[in-house]
Amino acid sequence: MQPPVAKQVPHVWARPTGPADDPWAWLRDRDDPDTVAYLEAENRWSDAWFAERRTLVDTLFGEIKARVQETDLSAPVRKDQWWYVTRTEEGASYPIHCRGTSADSATEQVLLDENVEAGDLEYFSVSAFDMNPQHTVLAWSSDTDDSEQYTMRFRDLSTGQDLPDRLEGTTWGGTAWSADGSTLFYVTADEQQRPFCVWRHRLGTSQADDVKVFQEDDERFYVYVDLSRSGEWVVIDTASKLSTEVRLVPAGQPDRDPVLVRAREADHEYGLEHWGDRWVVLTNLDATDFRVFTAPLDHPDQWTELVPHVPGRRIIAAEAFDGHLVLHEWSDAQPRLRVLFRDGSERVVHISDEPHDVELEANPEWQATSVRYVTQSLTVPPTVYEEDVRTGERTLLKQTPVPGVDLSAYVAERLWATADDGTRVPVDIVRRRGLVADGTAPLAVYGYGSYESSVPPWFSVARLSLLDRGAVWALVHPRGGGELGREWYLQGKLEHKRNTFTDTIASVEHLLARGWGHPSKVALRGGSAGGLLVGACITMRPDLFRAAIAEVPFVDVVTTMADPSLPLTITEWEEWGDPRTQPMAEYMLSYSPYDHTVATDYPAIYITAGLNDPRVSYHEPAKWIAKLRALRTNDATLIMRCEMGAGHGGPSGRYETWRDEARILAFTLTELG
Repeated sequence: MQPPVAKQVPHVWARPTGPADDPWAWLRDRDDPDTVAYLEAENRWSDAWFAERRTLVDTLFGEIKARVQETDLSAPVRKDQWWYVTRTEEGASYPIHCRGTSADSATEQVLLDENVEAGDLEYFSVSAFDMNPQHTVLAWSSDTDDSEQYTMRFRDLSTGQDLPDRLEGTTWGGTAWSADGSTLFYVTADEQQRPFCVWRHRLGTSQADDVKVFQEDDERFYVYVDLSRSGEWVVIDTASKLSTEVRLVPAGQPDRDPVLVRAREADHEYGLEHWGDRWVVLTNLDATDFRVFTAPLDHPDQWTELVPHVPGRRIIAAEAFDGHLVLHEWSDAQPRLRVLFRDGSERVVHISDEPHDVELEANPEWQATSVRYVTQSLTVPPTVYEEDVRTGERTLLKQTPVPGVDLSAYVAERLWATADDGTRVPVDIVRRRGLVADGTAPLAVYGYGSYESSVPPWFSVARLSLLDRGAVWALVHPRGGGELGREWYLQGKLEHKRNTFTDTIASVEHLLARGWGHPSKVALRGGSAGGLLVGACITMRPDLFRAAIAEVPFVDVVTTMADPSLPLTITEWEEWGDPRTQPMAEYMLSYSPYDHTVATDYPAIYITAGLNDPRVSYHEPAKWIAKLRALRTNDATLIMRCEMGAGHGGPSGRYETWRDEARILAFTLTELG
C-alpha cells in the first residue's frame, strides 16, 4: 500500500495578516464524496500499519484486560430509603445500574442495563441519569453517534418500562426534577450545539407542549440546570468563559418564573448553593482565586463574606450539606478538600504527600454527617473513602482492584521545571522503582493546559505497560491550566497562550537534563486542546520529539476561530481570541500548528479524529495530516484513525476503549524503540 494523498484545490482565506493559501480547505465539506473517501483511505493506511503490529497490539490489549476485574461493583450509595450501585460483568461493554433496600441487596433491582440499550450500536453513551424525588421514575438520556445530541426517556421503575414521553435533542446541560416528581427541567442546544434553552416537561405530555423557562441569546454563554442537594431549588446557571449569571426556581413551585440573583457583569463569576436557612455564594468578586459569601434566602443578592480570598488557593467548588460545607480547592498545584462548619471551625482532609487527585464522590444525602470522596494517584488506583466530617474517622469503602499487579513496584514524585521567563512549572513523573536517571529510558509526556482545567495525576492500568517496559511517564502542568490558581490560567490564554507550549518544551528539556529520558526517545501526547499543545510543540521544536500522539487535535486555530458558523466558535473567543481582527490575528497565527506546518523533518505522528465530533471538527486533523504528508521532508510514521461512527470521545464501550489505548501504546513503543 501507498499512503493516501489528498487532492489539492486552490483556496485562499482572507485574513488581517494577509491572504493564506489552504488547498485542503475542501475537506470541510462532509457531503463531498471525496471527503469520506479520503478519511476511509487514511483509515485503511492506519489499519495496515497496525496490522503489521497486531501481535503487539493484542499483547497490550491483553495486559490491559488482565489488570481489570471485569466483574465488579461500585461502592453502594444511599439516597433516602434506597441504595444505588453500578456493576460491570465480564464480557459486557457497558455498566448496569441497580438498586436495593440495603447496601448488601443493592443489586436486586436492575434500573438500566446499558448493554441492553446499546444492543448492536457502534456507539452508545448515557448522559442524564436522574431519579425523581419519589424514586419512582428515572430520567435517562443517550447518544448513539457521539454528536452530543441526546434522546431523553423516562423509566417507570414499578414496571421497568419506559413511559411514552420522549424528548429529542437534549444536551449534557443537566436536569432537575420538581419536588413532586411530576416535572423535569432540561436543556436543548442551538444550531451551533451550544446549550442555550431550559425547558419544563410535565410527565405524560408531548414534547411539543413543553414550556420554555429560559433562553440565553448571547452566543458566548452556555446554560446549565441542576437541583440543589436540599431538593428545594432548581438552579439555572448561564456562563461564559468570563462571567456568570444565576436564576432560581422553587422546586415545589416549578411553574414559577425564574428569579435572577445578580445580573451579569464583565469578568464576574458566581454560583449559588442552598444551605438550609441561607445561600452560599462562591465568587471571584474582588478575589482572583475566589472567596465564599452567604446570603439571606429572601435576598440572594445581598452577600456577607464567610471565607476570605487567599491568593494562589483556588476554590473551585463549595458543596453545601445541612450542617457543613465542603470546599474543593487547589493549593500548591494539588487538589484538596476542606470542611467548614456553621460554628466557624474547619478541618482539611489529608490524603497523601504523593501527587494525587481527590474529588467528591456521590453525596446525595442533604443531612449527611460524613463525606464520601475518591482519591487516586499515579501509583494508587481510585479509592473511595467515607469520612466523619467532625472526627475525621475514615472508612475504606472501595479500592479499584488491579489483578496481578504489585503496586509497590512503582514510584511517583513531583519535579519543578523552569520556563524561559523563570516561571517554575510542576511536572509529575512515575516509573518503576529502581529505575535510575541515567538518560537511557524512553520518556512519554502528557499535557493539556487550557480552560483553567487542572489535570491531577490519575491512575492508569494501561500506563503500566509502558512503565514495565522501562519507560518514564510524565504529566506536565503548563500555564493555561488552573493548577496554581487563576493567574496560572490567565498567563496561558489569549495573548499569553504561547506560554502553554513553551512551558511544556521547557519541562521536557528539564526531564532530559535530569536524566529522566533519552533525547531521541521522547513522545508527547494530548487530546483536544491538548492536541493543540502537541501540534504547537512539534511545529516549534520538531527536533525535540521522536513521536507524537494528537487525539482529536484543535490545530487549525486561526481558520476555525475566524468562522462563527462553526459549532462553539463564538463561545471560544474568550479563551483563544478572535482572529478576525488585530492584534489577536497575528498572535494566534504565531502558534497555529496547521499554519506552521512547513517543509522540515517531523517526528512520527499518530492522529485521531471523529467524523461526528461537534467540538473539534474532523476536518482539522484531516487537513493537518494531508498537509504534513505533502510538506514534510522525512518518512517517519504518519497515520490517522478517524472514527466514522463516533465523535470527540472516541469509541464507546470499555473493550473498544482498551483496544484504542492498546493501539496508542503500540505506536508509542514502536516509535520509541
